[in-house]
Amino acid sequence: MASTAVVERLRQWLYTIHCPVVGSDAMNLLQTGGGSVSGDVYLPADPARISWGLLPNSLAHPVLTVDSGTAVCLDTISHEGILEDQGRDPAAFFAAAGITAILDDAAEVARSGVHDPAVHGPHVITGPIAVRGARPGDVLEVEILELRRRAPYGVISNRHGKGALPEEFPQRPEGHEATAPVPPVCTITKVDAAERGVLDVGDGRAIRFPLDSFLGIMGVAAATEQPVHSVPPGPHGGNIDVRMLGAGARLFLPIQVPGALFYAGDPHFAMGDGEVALTAFEAPLRATVRLTLHADARARALAASLGMPYAETATDHLVLGLDQDLDEAVRQATRNAIAFLGDRYRLPPPIALAYLSAAADFRISQVVDLVKGVHCCIRKSDLELL
Repeated sequence: MASTAVVERLRQWLYTIHCPVVGSDAMNLLQTGGGSVSGDVYLPADPARISWGLLPNSLAHPVLTVDSGTAVCLDTISHEGILEDQGRDPAAFFAAAGITAILDDAAEVARSGVHDPAVHGPHVITGPIAVRGARPGDVLEVEILELRRRAPYGVISNRHGKGALPEEFPQRPEGHEATAPVPPVCTITKVDAAERGVLDVGDGRAIRFPLDSFLGIMGVAAATEQPVHSVPPGPHGGNIDVRMLGAGARLFLPIQVPGALFYAGDPHFAMGDGEVALTAFEAPLRATVRLTLHADARARALAASLGMPYAETATDHLVLGLDQDLDEAVRQATRNAIAFLGDRYRLPPPIALAYLSAAADFRISQVVDLVKGVHCCIRKSDLELL
C-alpha cells in the first residue's frame, strides 16, 4: 500500500489541477466476469493472463488458443493509476480524487509481479492469443465488434521529459527544487450522463467533449527472442494509437510467428490525433474482437509489400507509416498508400500519388511513443467505380 506521504502528494497533484470528484454512488464498474459478455470466449485481465510493459515475442506462450473466426471478449486495464509514480496503489490514487470504487483486476495487477519502469513500458497487455494454423506471412484480421467502458472515469497524464513539449510541460510547481524531477500531472477525467468526457477547468467551469473508444495497442508477436518494449509501435503493430480503430473497424496485421499471438491493451475513451500530452483519456475497456486468418496468396503479397499493419473503417482505408522521424513516417505512409492503391485498385503509381495529394488525408496518429505514427485515410467512396 502507498505510504501516507505518497497519498498526500498524490492528493496535492490532483487538487492542484482541479480534478473533478466522482462519488462512489456514481460508480458503474464492469468487474472481472461481471455484466454481459459477448463473443464466443471470454479472456479476463487477471495477472496470469497479462504482461506488464513487454509485448509478446517468438518465445511467448499463449494464454488462449482459438480457431480462425472466433470472437474473443477480453478485458483490458489502463496503466494510469497503477504506475510507480502514482504510488502503485490505485485505491489510494483514485481516493485522492474522491473515487472510492476501482476495478479488481487493476488492483491485482498493481500488487503482482515485478515492473521496472526503467526497463519496461507502462502498458498492461491482455494475451497473447494464438490462432490455430497461423503462419508467418499470413495476415490476421482483427474486427472490433464491441467496446464497452468498464469504469466512468479515467486519467490524462503528462510526465517530465515526455510528450510533444517535454521541456515545457509539466510546469514546475511553485517552490519546487530546480534540480528535482517535476512530478507527473495526472488529470482525473469522468464521463457524464450525456456520454461525454468532462475535464474540469476550475472556477466552476468544465470542458465537455465526445467519447470515441478504441484500443491503442493491438498487435501480433514480433519475430525476435529479445524483449519487446510496449511503447514504440512497429511492423508487429503494438502501440499504434490510431483513434479511428473503434467499433466496426478492421485491423490487418502481418503475422511474424506461428500462431500469430494476438494481444491488446492501452484502452482509451477518447484521443485527439497526436496525443500531445503523452496520454489521452486513458480508461479501461471490455473489447470483443473477431480474429480471422487470411492465408491466400493475395493477402500474403499485400502484407509483404507493405510490411506494416493496415486497416479499414466503414468509410476509409487506413495505411500506416511509422518512424522515429515524423517526416519519414509521412514518406512511408505515402509509399505504402501508393502500393496499397496499386494492389487493390490497379492504380499506376503516378496516378495514385496525384489522387493522394488531391483527396487523401495524412493524419498524425501520435508523436509521443518514440516511434511516431501517420495514418493515410483514403475514402472508399472515391474508388467505388474502379
